[in-house]
Order: sequence, then C-alpha cells, then structure tokens
Amino acid sequence: MKDLRIVFMGTPDFAVATLQAIVEASYQVVGVITAPDKPAGRGRKLRQSAVKEYALSQGLNVMQPTNLKDETFNQELQALQPDLQIVVAFRMLPKVVWQLPKLGTFNLHASLLPDYRGAAPINWAVMNGETKTGVTTFFIDEKIDTGEMILQKEVAIDADENAGSLHDKLMQVGSDLVLETVAMIEKGEVTTIKQPEADGKTAYKIHRETCMVDWNESIDTIYNKVRGLSPYPAAWTTLHNGDEEVVMKIYKAEKIVTEHDHSIGALIIEQKHIDVAVKNGYLRLHILQIAGKKKMEASALLNGYKFEKGANLS
Repeated sequence: MKDLRIVFMGTPDFAVATLQAIVEASYQVVGVITAPDKPAGRGRKLRQSAVKEYALSQGLNVMQPTNLKDETFNQELQALQPDLQIVVAFRMLPKVVWQLPKLGTFNLHASLLPDYRGAAPINWAVMNGETKTGVTTFFIDEKIDTGEMILQKEVAIDADENAGSLHDKLMQVGSDLVLETVAMIEKGEVTTIKQPEADGKTAYKIHRETCMVDWNESIDTIYNKVRGLSPYPAAWTTLHNGDEEVVMKIYKAEKIVTEHDHSIGALIIEQKHIDVAVKNGYLRLHILQIAGKKKMEASALLNGYKFEKGANLS
C-alpha cells in the first residue's frame, strides 16, 4: 500500500480515468475535489460530476467548494494533510491551494506544452489540422499551464480523427503518464524542464461563434473544424431551404476534392448524399442534425425531409 496522501482535483470524464488509475494502483486518496452539482436537462435536476460519481462509488471523501479561496474549505483541505495534489481538467487554483502539499501540485494537460495552453487543447489541435499532440504533466504555478514540465507523451492524430476519439486516446495515455509521474515523485527522482516560449498555438475556450462554419474557407479548414468540434459542441451552419431558415449541426463529413461550377454553400442532393459546394470540391455530410430533429445519417434525413431547389448553407 502506497503511503502518499493524495488529494485529487477534477470534474469531467477525462479526469475519471486518471482517478481510477490512482485508486487501482492502491495509492491513498484522502480527498477528491470536484465542481458543485449543477442543474441539467429539461427537468433541471442537479447532476453530479463524472468525478464525483466515481469517487462516491469508491467510498472516497468528496469536497465541492464553490470558492477555492474560502477559509473553511482551506482549513478542511489542510486537515487532510496532503503530500501531493493531482489536478486533471479542473479550474485555476489559488496559490494558497496549490502550494499546500510538501511535494507540490501537478497538472495533467492534454497537449504537448507549451503548445495549446488553455481550456480546449483537444479541439484546437484537430481544428488546426495537427498530425500529433500529446499529454504533459507539470507543476502548477501562478499562471495557466506555464509551470515546469515533468513528463510528456506524444500521440498521433489520424487524418479522420475527431475530438471525441482523440479525447479517449489522450485520456488513457494521460492516466498512465500521471502514474509514472507519481512514481517518480514518490521516489524523489523528479527532474523538471522549464517550458520554452509558446509559438502562438493557443487553446482558448470555445464559444458559439467559434463553431460557425464559414463556407468560403478552404475545404481542409472546414473539414478540420467539423472533426475538431465533434461530437461536442459541433460545428453549425444556417440552412436556407425555401422559406425556411434553420440551424444545422454537422458531426461527420467527408472531403471530395474536385473542380465544379456550383456557388459556394450550394447543396447538391444525389443518391441519398448531401454535398455542400466549397472551394476545390464538396463536403459530403454524413451525420447531421437540423434544429428540432434528431441527429441522424444523411441518408435517413433524406427519407423524411425535402430539400427545395436552390437550398444552400451560409
């Protein structure tokens, strides 16, 4: 049984794999800090975070502070006497929290730092057409994702990869990297590397405007945007279909590079296929969702939805 006293901080599914790896490696997790329950769904019922659900299933001590600087919370945290804190997909920590453990607080970030610092590194790596990314562990300091690096592991991005499949790959590789990092810290064998200057590749938070498709961009840029935002939050566009104007989300598409004389954004419906005219070819839509309808294959949509002549996307 490992005798390190570990506090784990995280919220979404991405963090669960790491917490599970730590628990299954028999480390002593004395506390799990996660986001407060939030109302979700039509009934607005309170929903627990993925990390909280797993932590409770393991009988772990869960804390859900709304304010990380709150004096009562900090006293409770100090009472846990953590030797080490591990952070995965949480929020920025105040100094009073990250400097508490004698062995420090380290974070797992889903990129090869210093590239893609910020909230959405997986999405932006795919949207920017990267062929590789990875995971990094680093000790937390005053700024966001700038601390001294401990370990990195590179992961290839396949040509048809989307953010969802890359998320799952990085989640597993990341959990292994965290265990490797903890073992090094436990043995006192850690050597850190100062982060080099970033080269401008950032991963700022994704907003609705970020997800809007500009059909005048290159076929590669549009295709990468669809991949990088799938399955969530999804690229979107406006469908003009006769007198109807409605939002359409695109989850999966295919590039068809060819010459044509259609106007940009025009929809070409042939043999149960939906193609959008773009520069240098067409984007064939495979999985999409029209507002008010279910997410479905293009062929299924065409069985019950009529596209008028001249229908287009903008």
